[in-house]
Amino acid sequence: MATPDDTAANDPAPDLYATLRTAIREEDPVALATVIGGSGLGEEGVEAGNKLLVRPDGTCLGGLGNDDLDRVVIRDSIGELRAGTTGVRHYGPRGQARQDELDNFIESFARPPQMLIFGAVDFTAALCRVAKVLGYRVTVCDARPVFATKQRFPYADDVVVDWPNRLLDRVGPDLGVRDAICVLTHDPKFDVPAVLSAVQTDAGYIGAMGSRRTTEDRNRRLLDEGVDPDDLRRVMAPIGLDIGGRTPEETAISVCAEIIALHSGRVAPSLRDVEGDIHRVTD
Repeated sequence: MATPDDTAANDPAPDLYATLRTAIREEDPVALATVIGGSGLGEEGVEAGNKLLVRPDGTCLGGLGNDDLDRVVIRDSIGELRAGTTGVRHYGPRGQARQDELDNFIESFARPPQMLIFGAVDFTAALCRVAKVLGYRVTVCDARPVFATKQRFPYADDVVVDWPNRLLDRVGPDLGVRDAICVLTHDPKFDVPAVLSAVQTDAGYIGAMGSRRTTEDRNRRLLDEGVDPDDLRRVMAPIGLDIGGRTPEETAISVCAEIIALHSGRVAPSLRDVEGDIHRVTD
């Protein structure tokens, strides 16, 4: 891979497509930017079909025509990758913002979103199944080896025997807006460290299970540990939408529905934002 300033030259297409194919096969995130049109074609070395392959660290292969345009598209491609989105961006011939002489299609080949589930409990197995249907790569983590086994969670991609905060120390820096952290432990010695570490990540969703009393007690402990109240507001607790879920499967659906609503910007009745018994039955 070249550096961002090296937009190398002689027909990069064979190497570019081979690199893209390998990245997709190995689930390495990569974005492909292609010049697709515009009145600025032919200026500053920019031609239709020019391509630039970009990795999350900014290394790239190919080139769109000039270094200035490449630098801007590298930046925007990294943003598209982080969000897992694909779209058309418009620039001037040298990457000028608020100009539309060039149309560039940026296609993201992102990793599947990750869901980290802390706590090897009955609800975890159901959440694994529903999350896999939605395309998540699921990791179950619990410090108790007798409970954290692949046999108990066959739908999980990984089952990790460790403390939540230690796993998040390793993988937390790579989490982004498409990823979710679900804390299901109900035990302060597990879920307080888990939430403490979770709010330091850029995960798009953080949820924690528990009754309202458990949630209030956990929130006090977290504030005592120095968690900023604004960070605490990121935590959806009690976890899930207020749809009356009782069984593990119903609860798993309410959690995933809450994640979908949060990502789509829709207003939905989260248990965190309503009052009363979380398992109440209405007439």
